[in-house]
Amino acid sequence: MDNIPISWQLGILILLLVISGFFSIAETSLMSLNRYRLRHLVKQGHRGARLASKLLAKTDKLLGVILLCNNFANAASATLVTVIIVELFGEGEWVLMAGTLAVTFAILVFSEISPKVIAAAYPEKLGIFCSYLLYPLLKVLYPVVWFINLFVGALLRLLKIRVNFEESTQSLTMDELRSIVTDAGHFMPKKHQSILLNLFELENITVDDVMTAHTLVEAIDLDEPMEAILEKIANSQHTRLPVHQGEQEEMIGILHLRKIMSRLRAHSKDETLDKAALMEAISDTYFIPSGTPLYTQIQQFQENKQRVALVVDEYGEFKGLITLEDILEEMIGDFTTQSPSRLGGFKQEADGSWLVDGSSTLRELNKKLHLDFPLDGPRTLNGLIIEHFEDIPESNTSFKVGKHVLEIVQTQDRIVKSVKIYP
Repeated sequence: MDNIPISWQLGILILLLVISGFFSIAETSLMSLNRYRLRHLVKQGHRGARLASKLLAKTDKLLGVILLCNNFANAASATLVTVIIVELFGEGEWVLMAGTLAVTFAILVFSEISPKVIAAAYPEKLGIFCSYLLYPLLKVLYPVVWFINLFVGALLRLLKIRVNFEESTQSLTMDELRSIVTDAGHFMPKKHQSILLNLFELENITVDDVMTAHTLVEAIDLDEPMEAILEKIANSQHTRLPVHQGEQEEMIGILHLRKIMSRLRAHSKDETLDKAALMEAISDTYFIPSGTPLYTQIQQFQENKQRVALVVDEYGEFKGLITLEDILEEMIGDFTTQSPSRLGGFKQEADGSWLVDGSSTLRELNKKLHLDFPLDGPRTLNGLIIEHFEDIPESNTSFKVGKHVLEIVQTQDRIVKSVKIYP
């Protein structure tokens, strides 16, 4: 290179460092691209995203062309620096060593570390930009890349390593998707984030967790006098009421109050409304087994066109009632219209403690009051207390469950009615 001026050689050296830096940027930015964001851009018709997606689908060839060009540029830079050093300072050992250190420093700073840091900070913009140049370059250098990859493939087979880049962007698991939504931060409203997280929990929550316990279910007893039945219907907060009869309180159906509204109006005009007329308005009971996941149950409600179901255990015993609204509340939060038994369940006292109903579910307490009750045993606070004492505790009894201090405020009819939870 005796005929090439030093200024030109330095210019070529700078160009080689820039080329090496470009391929460093391309490697880091494309490997750091968010695959799901890339898929979204592809669906929107973004040309650069389509090119980047095609390149990443053939990662072995993409890395082949990047590293081929990058290493060529780095090797050429090292050779050119040696030539320049020899021309300027001779062939001394210390001179060559200084030249080696200088070119190593230049490559690290200007062609490796700095470009890769920049690419890691802006992977989408730089990755898509680089795709416009890499895609045609890969087509031009394809024979060389193919030849090199023959040896790469042979080495991988020798090491018994199987690579399938078509499956590299595998589907997200539910836990991974939950983490993405949790980390979404300011990218989505808190309410939307809460609804999505609740949806993920539907597989882990069963009907037992959200049903109204059988002791709290408002029902009609056909053995009662007609006047008592009519009074219960008139004062009911619900549009559907379970109906039972007999000493065993066998559930015989669901009474839809709208079906008898006209009859009730007629009854108010001194026309008769007897139990036979009530029986005509009763629909068949829809039973579901205890332990059914909420996700499954909401599908069954849809398929069977039902809104209310009675939960039974393995012996067919009535355990509780669940409605479509109960499941929707688990997803989107409480509605303004709730039954009286579910209103006012939590009250904060002046000392910071919470006065809660014993029938409150542990999941609800953990969720709304940010507590940490165990969920692998009883489902209600009353059940947890009874399991702890193995008996019905007296009022004013204080005890500790985990890190929470509880005090029994009231017991009645063999159940704990109200409890105070201290922070």
